[in-house]
Amino acid sequence: MTDAAREVASRMAAAAEEWLDSLDVDQRLVAVGPPPAAGSVAEAERTRWFYTPTDHGGLTFHRQRPAQHRLVMRLVASGLSEAGYTTVATVLGLENVLDRVEGFSVHWGRERTRDPGMYYLRIFGEPGGTRPWGWRFGGHHVSLNYLVVDGCVVATTPCFLGADPAVSPLLGGVKLRPLGTSEDLARELVRSLRPDPARAVLLARAPNDIVAGNSTRIGDGLVKRRELWRPGQHVPDRADEPVTGLDGADQRALALTPTPKGVPGSELDAAQRELLRALLGTYLDRVPDEISPMSRYDDPGELDAVHLAWAGSITAGEPHYYRLQGPRLLVEWTNIHRGVNHAHAVWRDPETDFGGDVLAAHHAAHHAR
Repeated sequence: MTDAAREVASRMAAAAEEWLDSLDVDQRLVAVGPPPAAGSVAEAERTRWFYTPTDHGGLTFHRQRPAQHRLVMRLVASGLSEAGYTTVATVLGLENVLDRVEGFSVHWGRERTRDPGMYYLRIFGEPGGTRPWGWRFGGHHVSLNYLVVDGCVVATTPCFLGADPAVSPLLGGVKLRPLGTSEDLARELVRSLRPDPARAVLLARAPNDIVAGNSTRIGDGLVKRRELWRPGQHVPDRADEPVTGLDGADQRALALTPTPKGVPGSELDAAQRELLRALLGTYLDRVPDEISPMSRYDDPGELDAVHLAWAGSITAGEPHYYRLQGPRLLVEWTNIHRGVNHAHAVWRDPETDFGGDVLAAHHAAHHAR
Protein backbone atom coordinates (compact mmCIF):
# COMPACT_ATOMS: atom_id res chain seq x y z
CA MET A 1 0.00 0.00 0.00
CA THR A 2 1.52 3.33 -1.05
CA ASP A 3 1.99 6.35 1.17
CA ALA A 4 -0.48 8.20 -1.05
CA ALA A 5 -3.12 5.55 -0.36
CA ARG A 6 -2.47 5.84 3.37
CA GLU A 7 -2.97 9.58 3.05
CA VAL A 8 -6.48 8.95 1.66
CA ALA A 9 -7.25 6.89 4.78
CA SER A 10 -5.83 9.66 6.95
CA ARG A 11 -8.05 12.26 5.27
CA MET A 12 -11.05 10.00 5.77
CA ALA A 13 -10.25 9.58 9.46
CA ALA A 14 -9.80 13.32 9.99
CA ALA A 15 -13.10 14.10 8.28
CA ALA A 16 -14.94 11.37 10.18
CA GLU A 17 -13.52 12.50 13.53
CA GLU A 18 -14.51 16.12 12.92
CA TRP A 19 -18.05 15.09 12.03
CA LEU A 20 -18.35 12.85 15.08
CA ASP A 21 -17.03 15.63 17.32
CA SER A 22 -19.85 17.89 16.08
CA LEU A 23 -22.60 15.48 17.17
CA ASP A 24 -24.57 15.57 20.38
CA VAL A 25 -25.25 12.46 22.45
CA ASP A 26 -28.54 11.61 20.72
CA GLN A 27 -27.06 12.07 17.27
CA ARG A 28 -24.09 9.82 18.09
CA LEU A 29 -26.39 7.01 19.18
CA VAL A 30 -27.70 6.84 15.62
CA ALA A 31 -24.50 7.82 13.79
CA VAL A 32 -22.10 5.24 15.24
CA GLY A 33 -22.26 1.52 14.67
CA PRO A 34 -20.16 -1.30 16.12
CA PRO A 35 -16.60 -1.73 14.85
CA PRO A 36 -16.06 -4.10 11.94
CA ALA A 37 -15.50 -7.62 13.20
CA ALA A 38 -15.16 -10.61 10.93
CA GLY A 39 -17.98 -13.08 11.32
CA SER A 40 -19.78 -11.18 14.07
CA VAL A 41 -23.52 -10.65 14.25
CA ALA A 42 -22.87 -6.89 14.14
CA GLU A 43 -21.39 -7.27 10.65
CA ALA A 44 -24.86 -8.07 9.33
CA GLU A 45 -25.74 -4.38 9.62
CA ARG A 46 -22.51 -3.03 8.10
CA THR A 47 -22.81 -5.34 5.13
CA ARG A 48 -26.52 -4.76 4.55
CA TRP A 49 -26.89 -2.12 1.90
CA PHE A 50 -29.63 -0.47 -0.14
CA TYR A 51 -30.02 1.80 -3.15
CA THR A 52 -33.75 2.49 -2.84
CA PRO A 53 -35.27 5.47 -0.93
CA THR A 54 -35.43 3.49 2.30
CA ASP A 55 -33.68 3.64 5.68
CA HIS A 56 -30.02 2.95 4.91
CA GLY A 57 -29.04 3.10 8.59
CA GLY A 58 -27.33 6.09 10.16
CA LEU A 59 -27.91 9.78 10.72
CA THR A 60 -29.84 11.69 8.05
CA PHE A 61 -29.27 15.26 6.91
CA HIS A 62 -32.65 16.05 8.46
CA ARG A 63 -31.30 15.33 11.93
CA GLN A 64 -28.27 17.60 11.51
CA ARG A 65 -27.49 21.29 11.33
CA PRO A 66 -26.21 22.87 8.08
CA ALA A 67 -22.67 23.05 9.48
CA GLN A 68 -22.83 19.29 10.06
CA HIS A 69 -24.10 18.76 6.50
CA ARG A 70 -20.85 20.32 5.31
CA LEU A 71 -18.82 17.91 7.43
CA VAL A 72 -20.78 14.99 6.00
CA MET A 73 -19.94 16.08 2.48
CA ARG A 74 -16.29 16.57 3.43
CA LEU A 75 -16.15 12.91 4.45
CA VAL A 76 -17.98 11.84 1.30
CA ALA A 77 -15.49 13.83 -0.79
CA SER A 78 -12.55 12.09 0.92
CA GLY A 79 -13.64 8.79 -0.58
CA LEU A 80 -14.29 10.06 -4.09
CA SER A 81 -12.43 11.58 -7.01
CA GLU A 82 -13.45 15.10 -8.02
CA ALA A 83 -15.61 13.70 -10.82
CA GLY A 84 -17.04 11.05 -8.49
CA TYR A 85 -17.96 13.65 -5.90
CA THR A 86 -19.61 15.87 -8.51
CA THR A 87 -21.64 12.91 -9.74
CA VAL A 88 -22.77 11.95 -6.24
CA ALA A 89 -23.76 15.55 -5.46
CA THR A 90 -25.73 15.65 -8.71
CA VAL A 91 -27.55 12.41 -7.88
CA LEU A 92 -28.60 13.86 -4.51
CA GLY A 93 -29.99 16.92 -6.28
CA LEU A 94 -31.93 14.78 -8.74
CA GLU A 95 -34.41 13.98 -5.96
CA ASN A 96 -35.87 17.45 -6.53
CA VAL A 97 -35.97 16.88 -10.28
CA LEU A 98 -37.67 13.50 -9.85
CA ASP A 99 -40.26 15.07 -7.55
CA ARG A 100 -41.21 17.46 -10.35
CA VAL A 101 -41.23 14.67 -12.97
CA GLU A 102 -43.78 12.86 -10.80
CA GLY A 103 -45.86 15.98 -10.34
CA PHE A 104 -44.95 16.27 -6.63
CA SER A 105 -47.57 13.59 -6.11
CA VAL A 106 -45.85 10.40 -4.83
CA HIS A 107 -46.68 9.61 -1.20
CA TRP A 108 -45.32 6.58 0.66
CA GLY A 109 -46.54 7.41 4.15
CA ARG A 110 -43.77 9.82 5.07
CA GLU A 111 -43.61 13.60 4.98
CA ARG A 112 -41.71 13.72 1.69
CA THR A 113 -40.98 10.79 -0.59
CA ARG A 114 -38.44 12.25 -3.03
CA ASP A 115 -36.27 13.77 -0.36
CA PRO A 116 -32.68 15.07 -0.72
CA GLY A 117 -32.52 15.18 3.08
CA MET A 118 -32.97 11.42 3.39
CA TYR A 119 -29.34 10.41 2.95
CA TYR A 120 -27.65 8.57 5.80
CA LEU A 121 -24.14 8.47 7.22
CA ARG A 122 -22.90 5.92 9.72
CA ILE A 123 -19.39 5.33 11.10
CA PHE A 124 -18.44 1.82 12.17
CA GLY A 125 -15.81 1.75 14.91
CA GLU A 126 -13.31 4.46 15.84
CA PRO A 127 -11.77 6.46 12.97
CA GLY A 128 -8.02 6.73 12.95
CA GLY A 129 -7.44 4.21 15.70
CA THR A 130 -5.45 1.00 15.50
CA ARG A 131 -8.53 -1.13 15.00
CA PRO A 132 -10.46 -1.55 11.74
CA TRP A 133 -13.14 1.04 11.08
CA GLY A 134 -15.40 1.94 8.22
CA TRP A 135 -18.15 4.21 7.02
CA ARG A 136 -21.22 4.12 4.82
CA PHE A 137 -23.09 6.91 3.07
CA GLY A 138 -26.29 6.19 1.20
CA GLY A 139 -29.80 7.07 0.17
CA HIS A 140 -31.82 6.88 -3.02
CA HIS A 141 -29.44 5.89 -5.83
CA VAL A 142 -26.28 6.22 -3.71
CA SER A 143 -24.45 3.60 -1.67
CA LEU A 144 -20.81 4.20 -0.73
CA ASN A 145 -19.04 1.66 1.50
CA TYR A 146 -15.47 1.87 2.85
CA LEU A 147 -13.32 -0.15 5.20
CA VAL A 148 -9.98 0.93 6.69
CA VAL A 149 -7.60 -1.65 8.19
CA ASP A 150 -4.12 -0.88 9.56
CA GLY A 151 -4.33 2.66 8.24
CA CYS A 152 -5.17 1.60 4.67
CA VAL A 153 -8.38 1.78 2.69
CA VAL A 154 -8.94 -1.89 1.85
CA ALA A 155 -12.48 -1.81 0.44
CA THR A 156 -14.46 0.70 -1.62
CA THR A 157 -17.31 -1.54 -2.77
CA PRO A 158 -20.21 -1.99 -3.21
CA CYS A 159 -20.25 1.39 -4.93
CA PHE A 160 -23.69 2.14 -6.39
CA LEU A 161 -24.88 5.20 -8.29
CA GLY A 162 -28.18 5.68 -10.09
CA ALA A 163 -29.95 8.49 -11.89
CA ASP A 164 -33.68 9.11 -12.17
CA PRO A 165 -34.16 10.81 -14.51
CA ALA A 166 -31.07 9.63 -16.34
CA VAL A 167 -31.45 12.52 -18.79
CA SER A 168 -32.76 15.97 -17.87
CA PRO A 169 -32.94 19.17 -19.93
CA LEU A 170 -30.73 22.14 -19.10
CA LEU A 171 -30.94 25.67 -20.42
CA GLY A 172 -29.37 26.18 -23.81
CA GLY A 173 -30.57 22.89 -25.22
CA VAL A 174 -27.98 20.72 -23.45
CA LYS A 175 -28.77 17.72 -21.29
CA LEU A 176 -27.78 16.62 -17.81
CA ARG A 177 -26.64 12.98 -17.94
CA PRO A 178 -24.71 12.13 -14.76
CA LEU A 179 -24.05 8.54 -15.87
CA GLY A 180 -24.34 9.04 -19.62
CA THR A 181 -20.79 8.05 -20.54
CA SER A 182 -21.22 4.67 -18.85
CA GLU A 183 -24.13 4.02 -21.20
CA ASP A 184 -22.64 5.46 -24.38
CA LEU A 185 -19.27 3.72 -24.19
CA ALA A 186 -20.86 0.33 -23.48
CA ARG A 187 -23.25 0.63 -26.39
CA GLU A 188 -20.45 1.76 -28.69
CA LEU A 189 -18.37 -1.22 -27.61
CA VAL A 190 -21.07 -3.85 -28.07
CA ARG A 191 -22.10 -2.43 -31.44
CA SER A 192 -18.48 -2.53 -32.60
CA LEU A 193 -18.24 -6.31 -32.15
CA ARG A 194 -17.65 -8.11 -35.41
CA PRO A 195 -18.93 -10.00 -37.21
CA ASP A 196 -22.03 -9.96 -35.03
CA PRO A 197 -22.71 -7.87 -31.89
CA ALA A 198 -25.25 -10.51 -30.86
CA ARG A 199 -22.44 -12.76 -29.61
CA ALA A 200 -22.33 -10.58 -26.49
CA VAL A 201 -26.13 -10.54 -26.06
CA LEU A 202 -27.25 -13.12 -23.51
CA LEU A 203 -30.96 -12.34 -23.75
CA ALA A 204 -33.11 -10.28 -26.10
CA ARG A 205 -35.03 -8.94 -23.10
CA ALA A 206 -33.50 -6.67 -20.47
CA PRO A 207 -34.01 -7.48 -16.77
CA ASN A 208 -35.90 -5.06 -14.55
CA ASP A 209 -32.85 -4.34 -12.41
CA ILE A 210 -29.24 -5.32 -11.78
CA VAL A 211 -29.00 -9.08 -11.38
CA ALA A 212 -27.14 -9.13 -8.04
CA GLY A 213 -29.52 -6.57 -6.53
CA ASN A 214 -28.36 -5.50 -3.08
CA SER A 215 -26.99 -8.90 -2.11
CA THR A 216 -24.33 -8.88 0.59
CA ARG A 217 -22.35 -11.53 -1.25
CA ILE A 218 -22.56 -12.15 -4.96
CA GLY A 219 -23.91 -15.59 -5.68
CA ASP A 220 -26.08 -15.90 -2.58
CA GLY A 221 -29.19 -16.51 -4.69
CA LEU A 222 -31.99 -14.48 -6.18
CA VAL A 223 -32.73 -11.14 -4.56
CA LYS A 224 -36.44 -10.42 -4.14
CA ARG A 225 -37.93 -6.97 -4.62
CA ARG A 226 -38.89 -6.69 -0.95
CA GLU A 227 -35.21 -7.10 0.02
CA LEU A 228 -34.44 -3.76 -1.60
CA TRP A 229 -36.29 -2.05 1.28
CA ARG A 230 -35.75 -1.92 5.03
CA PRO A 231 -38.41 -4.09 6.74
CA GLY A 232 -41.36 -2.05 7.97
CA GLN A 233 -40.96 0.61 5.28
CA HIS A 234 -42.37 0.93 1.78
CA VAL A 235 -43.23 -2.48 0.32
CA PRO A 236 -43.10 -2.65 -3.49
CA ASP A 237 -45.69 -4.34 -5.65
CA ARG A 238 -44.88 -7.99 -6.43
CA ALA A 239 -42.65 -8.03 -3.34
CA ASP A 240 -41.67 -11.69 -3.74
CA GLU A 241 -40.74 -11.37 -7.41
CA PRO A 242 -37.01 -11.49 -8.24
CA VAL A 243 -35.61 -8.00 -8.79
CA THR A 244 -34.86 -8.98 -12.36
CA GLY A 245 -38.48 -9.84 -13.12
CA LEU A 246 -37.17 -12.92 -14.92
CA ASP A 247 -37.75 -16.60 -14.34
CA GLY A 248 -37.05 -19.94 -15.96
CA ALA A 249 -34.72 -19.96 -18.94
CA ASP A 250 -34.46 -16.16 -19.01
CA GLN A 251 -33.27 -16.08 -15.41
CA ARG A 252 -30.72 -18.80 -16.12
CA ALA A 253 -29.45 -16.96 -19.20
CA LEU A 254 -28.60 -13.87 -17.15
CA ALA A 255 -27.61 -15.58 -13.89
CA LEU A 256 -24.23 -14.61 -12.49
CA THR A 257 -21.79 -17.51 -12.63
CA PRO A 258 -18.18 -17.89 -11.43
CA THR A 259 -17.12 -18.24 -15.06
CA PRO A 260 -18.05 -14.96 -16.75
CA LYS A 261 -20.45 -14.91 -19.67
CA GLY A 262 -20.13 -12.80 -22.78
CA VAL A 263 -17.17 -11.67 -24.89
CA PRO A 264 -13.72 -11.52 -23.22
CA GLY A 265 -11.31 -8.67 -23.67
CA SER A 266 -8.87 -11.11 -25.27
CA GLU A 267 -11.14 -11.20 -28.36
CA LEU A 268 -11.22 -7.43 -28.81
CA ASP A 269 -9.05 -5.43 -31.18
CA ALA A 270 -6.93 -2.48 -30.05
CA ALA A 271 -9.66 0.13 -30.52
CA GLN A 272 -12.23 -2.00 -28.71
CA ARG A 273 -9.83 -2.58 -25.83
CA GLU A 274 -9.45 1.17 -25.45
CA LEU A 275 -13.24 1.45 -25.30
CA LEU A 276 -13.36 -1.28 -22.67
CA ARG A 277 -10.69 0.42 -20.58
CA ALA A 278 -12.46 3.77 -20.84
CA LEU A 279 -15.73 2.12 -19.80
CA LEU A 280 -14.04 0.60 -16.75
CA GLY A 281 -12.81 4.07 -15.87
CA THR A 282 -16.35 5.41 -15.57
CA TYR A 283 -16.75 3.06 -12.58
CA LEU A 284 -13.29 2.61 -11.06
CA ASP A 285 -12.44 6.31 -11.33
CA ARG A 286 -15.27 7.14 -8.93
CA VAL A 287 -12.71 6.89 -6.13
CA PRO A 288 -9.36 8.70 -5.80
CA ASP A 289 -6.54 7.43 -8.00
CA GLU A 290 -4.58 6.33 -4.92
CA ILE A 291 -7.17 3.70 -3.99
CA SER A 292 -8.60 2.87 -7.42
CA PRO A 293 -7.84 -0.52 -9.02
CA MET A 294 -7.89 1.14 -12.45
CA SER A 295 -4.11 0.75 -12.91
CA ARG A 296 -4.64 -3.02 -12.74
CA TYR A 297 -5.91 -2.85 -16.30
CA ASP A 298 -2.62 -1.48 -17.58
CA ASP A 299 -1.74 -5.19 -17.60
CA PRO A 300 -3.00 -6.65 -20.91
CA GLY A 301 -3.71 -9.97 -19.21
CA GLU A 302 -6.07 -8.34 -16.72
CA LEU A 303 -7.99 -6.63 -19.52
CA ASP A 304 -8.12 -9.93 -21.44
CA ALA A 305 -10.08 -11.49 -18.56
CA VAL A 306 -12.84 -8.85 -18.45
CA HIS A 307 -16.01 -10.07 -20.17
CA LEU A 308 -18.75 -7.89 -21.65
CA ALA A 309 -22.29 -9.28 -21.61
CA TRP A 310 -25.45 -7.51 -22.78
CA ALA A 311 -29.22 -8.00 -22.58
CA GLY A 312 -31.98 -6.16 -24.38
CA SER A 313 -31.68 -3.86 -27.37
CA ILE A 314 -28.43 -2.30 -28.59
CA THR A 315 -30.43 0.62 -30.04
CA ALA A 316 -30.21 3.88 -28.10
CA GLY A 317 -33.40 4.73 -26.23
CA GLU A 318 -34.52 1.12 -25.80
CA PRO A 319 -34.35 -1.00 -22.61
CA HIS A 320 -30.96 -2.56 -22.03
CA TYR A 321 -28.60 -4.10 -19.49
CA TYR A 322 -24.90 -4.89 -19.49
CA ARG A 323 -22.24 -6.18 -17.17
CA LEU A 324 -18.46 -6.38 -17.02
CA GLN A 325 -17.14 -9.37 -15.13
CA GLY A 326 -13.67 -10.66 -14.41
CA PRO A 327 -11.36 -11.47 -11.50
CA ARG A 328 -12.25 -9.15 -8.59
CA LEU A 329 -14.69 -7.25 -10.80
CA LEU A 330 -18.40 -7.04 -11.34
CA VAL A 331 -20.01 -4.02 -12.97
CA GLU A 332 -23.74 -3.98 -13.68
CA TRP A 333 -25.80 -1.38 -15.54
CA THR A 334 -29.47 -1.20 -16.38
CA ASN A 335 -31.71 1.45 -17.94
CA ILE A 336 -35.25 0.17 -18.29
CA HIS A 337 -37.90 2.17 -16.50
CA ARG A 338 -39.56 5.55 -16.92
CA GLY A 339 -39.29 5.30 -20.69
CA VAL A 340 -35.64 4.18 -20.50
CA ASN A 341 -34.77 7.20 -18.37
CA HIS A 342 -33.82 5.59 -15.04
CA ALA A 343 -30.29 4.19 -14.73
CA HIS A 344 -28.62 1.93 -12.14
CA ALA A 345 -24.84 1.46 -12.21
CA VAL A 346 -22.94 -0.55 -9.61
CA TRP A 347 -19.29 -1.55 -9.16
CA ARG A 348 -18.47 -4.52 -6.93
CA ASP A 349 -15.51 -6.71 -6.00
CA PRO A 350 -16.82 -10.28 -5.63
CA GLU A 351 -13.81 -11.29 -3.52
CA THR A 352 -13.72 -8.42 -1.06
CA ASP A 353 -16.90 -6.36 -1.04
CA PHE A 354 -16.98 -4.67 2.38
CA GLY A 355 -13.39 -5.87 2.89
CA GLY A 356 -14.48 -9.14 4.41
CA ASP A 357 -11.40 -11.14 3.42
CA VAL A 358 -8.95 -8.49 4.63
CA LEU A 359 -10.87 -8.13 7.87
CA ALA A 360 -10.76 -11.87 8.45
CA ALA A 361 -7.01 -11.95 7.82
CA HIS A 362 -6.49 -9.02 10.20
CA HIS A 363 -8.41 -10.72 13.00
CA ALA A 364 -6.62 -14.01 12.40
CA ALA A 365 -3.29 -12.24 12.73
CA HIS A 366 -4.07 -9.95 15.67
CA HIS A 367 -6.74 -11.70 17.69
CA ALA A 368 -5.89 -15.37 17.43
CA ARG A 369 -5.53 -17.15 20.74
